[in-house]
Amino acid sequence: MKRDTPFTLVLGGGGMKGVAHVGVLQALLERGHRPTRIIGSSVGALVGAAWAGGMGIAKLREIALGLRRKDLFAVAHADMAFKRMRSPALFRKEPLENLIKRTVGDLTFQQLDPPVVVNTVDLNSGMEVFWGLPGLDDIRVADAVFASCALPGYYPPHEIGGRFFVDGAVVANVPFDAARALGPELIIAVDVSASSVLTADAQDEGFAAVFARATEILMQTLLEQSVRTWTTPPVYYIQPRVEHVSLFSFDHLREEVEEGYRATSAALDREDEWPEPGDVGIFPKRRVVVRVERDRCIGCGTCLVQAPQGMFVLDSERKAVVTQPDQEWSPLDGGYIRHCPTYAIIARPAQQESTMRRSG
Repeated sequence: MKRDTPFTLVLGGGGMKGVAHVGVLQALLERGHRPTRIIGSSVGALVGAAWAGGMGIAKLREIALGLRRKDLFAVAHADMAFKRMRSPALFRKEPLENLIKRTVGDLTFQQLDPPVVVNTVDLNSGMEVFWGLPGLDDIRVADAVFASCALPGYYPPHEIGGRFFVDGAVVANVPFDAARALGPELIIAVDVSASSVLTADAQDEGFAAVFARATEILMQTLLEQSVRTWTTPPVYYIQPRVEHVSLFSFDHLREEVEEGYRATSAALDREDEWPEPGDVGIFPKRRVVVRVERDRCIGCGTCLVQAPQGMFVLDSERKAVVTQPDQEWSPLDGGYIRHCPTYAIIARPAQQESTMRRSG
């Protein structure tokens, strides 16, 4: 990416994994790449608003590395004891409010440079509301950020103007759709969610962990569906490898910040992967070869449901067959592979597949 290329930076949600966004910003700024605007969801909104509000990277990094569980999570014992099932949330709101006050203060959207858009959802109507867009910029940034961090069940919905808002991630965890309302420039989207990672024994970690894992699955599914037909503006997708960290773990903060920096620096070094003017879709792209292991295929038809229409067919023996084995994938393609119950679908880089065929 050229130094003067205008771009919108989209920072997704992901609980404590979101401190990786501090490293992302550091890497971009060190290379001279300053976003035209930031769109954030949940922790992405918090980090983006704090930096756009004037907090330097060094201070943001200091706060991120110094976070402790008590800085964000205090169980709402009184509410749970007296209100029981009518308790508004598992955690009290005060620790999160204090962190937002420390990082964002009482800034207005007009005081942010670059501009920031914060993704939230109206709990009662289901409406997705992007605070900071024209006509939606007359509230405190802190209110929008709290609402965007209010993951249902964990934090109480946040009131703004008589309406109650929750985390925008319940609709769009990496909300680059909103960039379409702001212009045709390149989008850099940073995803720190769990992706398609396989976890172990989530069912044994209690209801909060089960709910968190279910939320991650929902976020990933919605993201994959939203980009199936994406064309413009072009998106360059960066995914720091932090998916092994749970939403509420405080044991990997330094690793996460450094991984955000590493992943972004590596992406900027691969100049040939970035979209050129006029390109469409999600980048970086790579050639892959998809095939089905016939001895594993049980003919259940799940691939016909999960993959793009027409990509798989069932032959006379009711075995799945790939109609177009050679494909060009973005980082968000191929999600259907993990839905095969017998792991019969395999994708390999085209170059590796060609080498294997020659050696065979």
